[in-house]
Amino acid sequence: MKKISIPIRFRPYGWAVLGALLLMMLPSAKLHAAERASYRLKWIFNASVLGDIYADVNGFFARQGLEVDVKAGGPERDAIMELELGRTEFGVASADQVIRALSKGARLKVIAQIFQVNPLQWMYRPDQMRIETLADLKGRRLGVTFGGNDESILRTLLTKGGLGENDVELFSVRNDFTPFLTKKVNFWPVYRNTQAVFLEAKLKDAGEPVEYFDPAAYGVKFVANSVITSMDIFENRPQLVRRFIKGLMEGWKAALDVNNRENALKTLQRYEKETPPDILKKQIELTRRLVQPDPGVPIGAIDTAAWRQTETIMSHQRQINAPVNIERVLVQIPPD
Repeated sequence: MKKISIPIRFRPYGWAVLGALLLMMLPSAKLHAAERASYRLKWIFNASVLGDIYADVNGFFARQGLEVDVKAGGPERDAIMELELGRTEFGVASADQVIRALSKGARLKVIAQIFQVNPLQWMYRPDQMRIETLADLKGRRLGVTFGGNDESILRTLLTKGGLGENDVELFSVRNDFTPFLTKKVNFWPVYRNTQAVFLEAKLKDAGEPVEYFDPAAYGVKFVANSVITSMDIFENRPQLVRRFIKGLMEGWKAALDVNNRENALKTLQRYEKETPPDILKKQIELTRRLVQPDPGVPIGAIDTAAWRQTETIMSHQRQINAPVNIERVLVQIPPD
């Protein structure tokens, strides 16, 4: 009987060899399912979270073997509560939120500080008021969000300037710029890298100049957005924490690279479709200055002194009943 030869492509071991070769050609990260994590932001998707969304969209988390669900924040979202309930692995919160939560027994770790300069400032019309010293605020109507961190900052500034609440008129700010636009109030809290850009453009069209009052220029540093995780995640999943921070910080670095402006703009435009490109470009540039004002200080560096001052401010204003010793929860994750 004539012997029939089966080509190797039909032999069982042929398929096995081929499969092994294909697996060897794949990147090692692809051989394992990506580890999932969620990340609750403090704000909606805008220029203030550029590096966060950039890290996701451009694969910086994926390169660390992570699949991160980056979730928008907002006034109805609370990253700290979600961490405590186990609904997210990472989140963003301002220092006052963290300190207040710690005073109530929350178990948190701060693992990066996104903004080195707080974007919260006050916009004012220089033809309506001049501010050279804190004493120049006397007798003025000042916009403030009662219950917001701008209230804490403003009260600290007034105390520093030797002014009491009776020396000024505090005007309650809502999500409506009409009182400022109609000159009912000429000192208005804004986020310098987002809201202020829109308002400044609008006032410029009307021929009205504006200037900004920066609390840091008067010695008041109140820490803004920082990255947090729960004590449980930090202690039990250290490699997840390290990989997440590495991907996130590399994403922020790339997003703010002056040689990468076009890609950063394209990334932001995916979420800000109705905002003119010129406005977005200005927002990105201002965000760069706030996140890394000093090129010698790496993105994500934790300013311990500013955290201490924030706690001191809150303690003096009796927002917390006892010291929380904030240094114990600040952890600078070193780069690999």
